[in-house]
Amino acid sequence: MREAMRDFAASTLWRISAFERVRAETGTSGFMRLAGGPTLLPSTLMADLRQIEEDLQEGDILEVIAACIRHREPALLCLQHEQLVWPITVFPDERLYHSPRDMTGASAEGLAELRVLTVEPPGVRPPGHWMHERVGQADCYRPLAPLLWTMALNGPRRTLLSEIGGTAAYRVVDRSAIENLNAPGALGSAIERLRKESVSMRDVARFPGMNVERAARLLNALYLTSSLMVTRTNPAARSEPGLLRGLFGSGKARR
Repeated sequence: MREAMRDFAASTLWRISAFERVRAETGTSGFMRLAGGPTLLPSTLMADLRQIEEDLQEGDILEVIAACIRHREPALLCLQHEQLVWPITVFPDERLYHSPRDMTGASAEGLAELRVLTVEPPGVRPPGHWMHERVGQADCYRPLAPLLWTMALNGPRRTLLSEIGGTAAYRVVDRSAIENLNAPGALGSAIERLRKESVSMRDVARFPGMNVERAARLLNALYLTSSLMVTRTNPAARSEPGLLRGLFGSGKARR
């Protein structure tokens, strides 16, 4: 098993054609089986994923990761980035992810079209886990926050996550969690204003240099990095701008 773990940790990214062939033959991605882990995701996470089935069919990476974070459940996500399959295992409790390569360095073009192919039980365990034989190589574990930040700001989703949408007001509550993340220009200014006051999404969209899409991306990024407080009863709470539906149809448009 230890040999399999080393192979998994050091493996190169699969071509989409090879991945689809293995999935057709085995019913799984092939990565999960290397470590002999559980064969089913927890029922609570599965129930949540069924609730966002439409997003899953469209390969929405942000909604899937948001579900993992809500339930604090690790999961193996196989992502299509251009013509390659990128296996990442997210560990919400440890705020880490496991991947043979650092995905924050993925191309902007590939991130814009990034999509989830499969969601499976994790094949590896986080560092320090008592099942040490299932812990991968140390250099394959990376901080989760930069990945979530990059996916939210540059990935395919252009609208608010369902968990934080609707009538709400938003405020930054933990600047330290995003201290070293890249927020240039208007994004940085918007974050500073959100530290001082609770505002609606339509207000964020009106900040200098912002618009509806940039506001949604920023709020998603702050939420996923546990830096955002969402309130429904604050006097500043407002519904999402009607412009979202006008520009993006149902509100789940992709690039």
